[in-house]
Amino acid sequence: MITKDTIDSTARLIEVFSAIQGEGMNVGTRQIFIRFAICDLRCSFCDSMHTWNTPPTCKIERSPGLRDFEIHSNPVKLQDLLRWINRQNLSFLHDSISLTGGEPLLHVGFLQQFLPQLRSLIPLPIYLETGGHRPKELQLILPYLDSVGMDLKLPSVSGETYWTEHEQFLQICFQSYTEVFVKIIVSQNTDIEELKRASCLVGGISPNISIFLQPVTPLERSSPSILPPSPEQILQWQALMKDFVKSVRVIPQTHKMLNQL
Repeated sequence: MITKDTIDSTARLIEVFSAIQGEGMNVGTRQIFIRFAICDLRCSFCDSMHTWNTPPTCKIERSPGLRDFEIHSNPVKLQDLLRWINRQNLSFLHDSISLTGGEPLLHVGFLQQFLPQLRSLIPLPIYLETGGHRPKELQLILPYLDSVGMDLKLPSVSGETYWTEHEQFLQICFQSYTEVFVKIIVSQNTDIEELKRASCLVGGISPNISIFLQPVTPLERSSPSILPPSPEQILQWQALMKDFVKSVRVIPQTHKMLNQL
């Protein structure tokens, strides 16, 4: 139910669409994606620079998977977003709803109002994709989430350093019994000592938390230094990390293999 307090609530979006998840634990599943605008990180490997700021308009898919986008002005009203998602929700098509970005936790005030209403409207699991560096914001919406995919940023690859925040974030998820996994982008320049530190961080909270190593996808704008690791590097790193956690999977961005951009 939309109350008076939520009528003026708005979100800044990039797009809403239906697609196959290409990364992490949910790879291969069909999701409704809500892509929020704005990110406070500037990762070297980022392939979504268009999400760093708020565009004047956003794209809203009319029919799931057909890319028949409508163009709407930003910001959008909460009740409009609920209506657009409900339109996407064809029976038995989607496995979950993905909150992605940008950084969704920059919109925590909106999410606190939006997610309870979304749960009441659509009985699909809600999955958060996040940089994993905003533990305080996470706590405010964790009761409404079913699973969390946390990016752990290696300084040698991303240029960002959030070890303390990552540990707090992961601990909050684990203690709340929320399903969580960790995704780590790796390149040829990945520092093996950082991988050890990441493995210790995750394994210290629980060796049952899965880690997904994702070889970086080269970008046209990238310098030659941002290249994917060799097969030998990947095999070495996976073996090293399995000393700390039980499950270390290597999965590239499969949606790009499918030309689903």
